[in-house]
Amino acid sequence: MNNYNLNVLIKEKRSLLNHFATKFTNDPDEKEDLIQETWIRALKSIDNFVQHPKLMSWLYVIMKHTYINKYRKAKRVGEIQDTYVALESTNTTELNTGINKFVAEDIEKAMSNLSADNYEIFRLFLDGYKYHEIATYFNMPEGTIKTRIHMVRKKLQRQLKVYRLN
Repeated sequence: MNNYNLNVLIKEKRSLLNHFATKFTNDPDEKEDLIQETWIRALKSIDNFVQHPKLMSWLYVIMKHTYINKYRKAKRVGEIQDTYVALESTNTTELNTGINKFVAEDIEKAMSNLSADNYEIFRLFLDGYKYHEIATYFNMPEGTIKTRIHMVRKKLQRQLKVYRLN
C-alpha cells in the first residue's frame, strides 16, 4: 500500500475511530492518543485488512485492547506508587542512590544484550500485556511467546544473580 492510499484510508476512517474512542473516554487528548496508538498498532498488519470488509471491527478491537492495556498499566502504576509511598513513610534509612544507579545500569546492560525481538517481547510483557496479546502483535503462537519470556527471564536471572536477596 503506498503512502497516498494510506493517507486517504486514515482520513476516511478518522471520524469513525473518533466515535469509537468516545465510547472509552471523553477527554480529547486521551481520544487523540487512543486513535494514534490504534493506527500505530494497526499499521503493522494493515495490508492484510485494507480491502477486508471487517476493517473497522478489527480497528475497534485494537482500540479496545489498547484502552484496556492503558487502564491496566495505570492501575498497576497507581498500586506501585501507593506501595512505594507506604514503604517510604515507614523507611527511616537513607537510600544510596549511587547503588541504585549501578543496579539500574546493570539491568539495562543485561537487557541490551537481548535480541531485538526478545527485547521487544519482554518489554511488552513488563508493560503488562498478556501472552495472547503479544502473540497476536508478533503473529506468533502463544506458546512461543511464553517460551521466549521464560528464556529471557532465566537469562536475566543468570546475568543479575549478584543482586539476589537470598
